[in-house]
Amino acid sequence: MFRGKLWSFGFRSTVMLYFVILIVLPILGIYSQSLSLGWHPLWESISDPLAWKAVLLTVKLAVIATVINVVIGTLISWVLIRYRFPGKHLLNSLVDLPFALPTAVTGLMILLLLGPGSLVGGFAAKLGFEIVFHEPAIVIAMVFVTFPFVIRAVQPLLEELDKSEEEAAYTMGATRTRTFFSIIFPSMLPGILSGGMLAFSRGLAEFGAVVLVAGNIPGKTLIASVYIFGEIESNNPQGAAAVSVLLLTLSFLILWTVNLIQSRRPGQ
Repeated sequence: MFRGKLWSFGFRSTVMLYFVILIVLPILGIYSQSLSLGWHPLWESISDPLAWKAVLLTVKLAVIATVINVVIGTLISWVLIRYRFPGKHLLNSLVDLPFALPTAVTGLMILLLLGPGSLVGGFAAKLGFEIVFHEPAIVIAMVFVTFPFVIRAVQPLLEELDKSEEEAAYTMGATRTRTFFSIIFPSMLPGILSGGMLAFSRGLAEFGAVVLVAGNIPGKTLIASVYIFGEIESNNPQGAAAVSVLLLTLSFLILWTVNLIQSRRPGQ
């Protein structure tokens, strides 16, 4: 019994130590670096016009990418759960590809497929619409890297949904539309919200795919993560840490909201 308690204590201590070293200490380091010169320099770094524009642009494009993924991801989840068709298992496997693919490879793919020398990019240029090195390329990159979040959050909810409730609604004369919005959609909503917020948080932090396709023009296509990299390259860790703290705090709030939504799911 004593050995069991000792093993349990050692196991928990090892896990907590690993968590502190890997996550807590780097986070504390960012906050301490941003406040190393005081609150006033921190505020000056955050309120710098280029930094502020980079953060606002990142938030705007991450919101657009999240909305796209919420709509498309919900539809894909529905198709993967409710329909049988050739290639279903392959499609289900490909959903997780953005998790496994290096983000720099994603940026290169977009550059080759949609760049000025590509068929799509050349056709868009003739129409007066440019993709790469402009905001559309950033949105596409964010959509790709955050693609699985909504799908993987909604799928389990659809699998757990009791179809007898749908059948009862149909028996009572409810239309498919009313059944969907009265029974199915409320069950899917926690997954849609949590997956969407995780996708938004991931979009805020994207760097590897975006840096190759954004053009990185200050005030126009320079997003926060690339701005942070530029500040480090310019030997300004204070400015980089200030913007990092802003994004980190926003991500904390998003994750806290996601956990709150998941804890209020039926059966939790």
